[in-house]
Amino acid sequence: MEQLIDFIGNHTMMVVAWVMTLGMLLFTENLKSGKSVSAAEATRMINKENAVVLDIRATKDFSAGHVANSINIPLADFDRRMSELNQYKDKPVIVVCNMGQTAGTACRKMKKAGFSQAVRLSGGITDWRHQNMPVVAK
Repeated sequence: MEQLIDFIGNHTMMVVAWVMTLGMLLFTENLKSGKSVSAAEATRMINKENAVVLDIRATKDFSAGHVANSINIPLADFDRRMSELNQYKDKPVIVVCNMGQTAGTACRKMKKAGFSQAVRLSGGITDWRHQNMPVVAK
């Protein structure tokens, strides 16, 4: 620990540049993945705004437990099947994956295709379950 403090003291400009670079990288990656919503916000959107829930996990994972009334289009089939969602272009769409990381990919593709209100569920179905939100199994 003492060596780390000495390094930071001796190379302050390099450490500041590294921290700024890391911050910019995290910021741009967050922008690319789009807006995220918490489980509570997603519940509000489903109940008040009739948001559609799109689950992009594999069919096997979806069958084991998913948000009620969600649509399952696995990410592997997403490009081919995205047209199935065209009727929801002007509605809020909440994209759900396992941990909230891969949903950003689907959100980016949806935004390019004209889905104006696509958002990802922060923490994915894992966080949804952790917060004791209801899931249904097929």
